[in-house]
Amino acid sequence: MRRRPAEALLIDFDGVLRHFDPAAYGDFESRHGVAPAKLLESGLEWARQLPAITGHWTRQQWLDEIAAHTGASAAALTEWDAYPGYVDEAVLGFVREVRAAGRRVGLATNATDDLYDDLALLGLTDEFDAIVSSAELGLHKPSKEFFKAACLALETPADRCLFLDDTDRNIRGARAAGLSALRFSGPADLPYARAALNL
Repeated sequence: MRRRPAEALLIDFDGVLRHFDPAAYGDFESRHGVAPAKLLESGLEWARQLPAITGHWTRQQWLDEIAAHTGASAAALTEWDAYPGYVDEAVLGFVREVRAAGRRVGLATNATDDLYDDLALLGLTDEFDAIVSSAELGLHKPSKEFFKAACLALETPADRCLFLDDTDRNIRGARAAGLSALRFSGPADLPYARAALNL
């Protein structure tokens, strides 16, 4: 039986709506003796990522742990963390299109405790009907509990929600929780998402 169109959208932040340009760091590695990619790699190791995205550490504590693990200076971490990334305007346009059509849109992200600061810096604070942050919930994707909370925040049943994320593990978790889910690889996927929402 064909699935009914989704009535609401949940969208990931990093890798879908926000991206980071490696070129923005310029000669960072030569000045600090460590590559920005190495700092990110350290930060994403589960021993450091998990407490940061579940609210047990502040972002500053996470940065301090990255510095301790990599040997990078505080100045290097401060500069690395200062770059806010950039917004994919095609994806933002899609979010606005979905809301203009009367569908609710929620941001559903594994994030540190400063998510709202980032959203304000990028001018995104008012672009969503709900913001679901793992650091606030103490729950993270791809747990069923996270997706249950996200659907509740959108006031929409799971089987009426479409979820976009760039990580396959999160997509599988969303589907296990009863949502429709699309692994997002770029703006070329937006026509499929529009069709799933019957736009």
